[in-house]
Amino acid sequence: MKDQNPGKNVRVFLMDEARFGQQGTLTRVWASIGSRPTMVKQTQYEWVYLYGAVDPCTGDSSALLTRHVNTPSMSEFLKILSAEVGPNDHVVLVLDNAGWHVCKKLVWPPNITPLWLPPYSPELNSIERLWAYIKSHYLSNRVYASYDELLAAGSDAYRALTPEIIKSVCATSWFTPAIQL
Repeated sequence: MKDQNPGKNVRVFLMDEARFGQQGTLTRVWASIGSRPTMVKQTQYEWVYLYGAVDPCTGDSSALLTRHVNTPSMSEFLKILSAEVGPNDHVVLVLDNAGWHVCKKLVWPPNITPLWLPPYSPELNSIERLWAYIKSHYLSNRVYASYDELLAAGSDAYRALTPEIIKSVCATSWFTPAIQL
């Protein structure tokens, strides 16, 4: 990859989407022994999708919140990521084989090269752990009155992430700074 992009800093980003919404997520809560705390679980059907890409070595990230997971949204996310990494960087984007990731109509910016994971291997993409972290720490045990409130909560949750949290949660044994291209 370095040979194909002379003079560029080649960086690896992990990418995936997360869905959260008014169906909510219940998590464990502290309570007195023998008690049965009650928690609210919403049962409406509004969803927000969070497209995200992270560099597990630096904690740098890029995100887009949308109503849909589809090829136009994915193309928009790639455009955002391309602009955010800078002119001297080339990104190797590790992602799964979702239909909108492999669609022929998807527009790949020239400074991003896809690297698809083998099918049925979400454990290889540690950004999945980041979605679980966001849901359990910021979005669980809540009720959202509207789509706009849900969108604001998702935005606040992503903005609460620091590079240190991203590096810690997305650390993986198969990818370390020593093998960064």
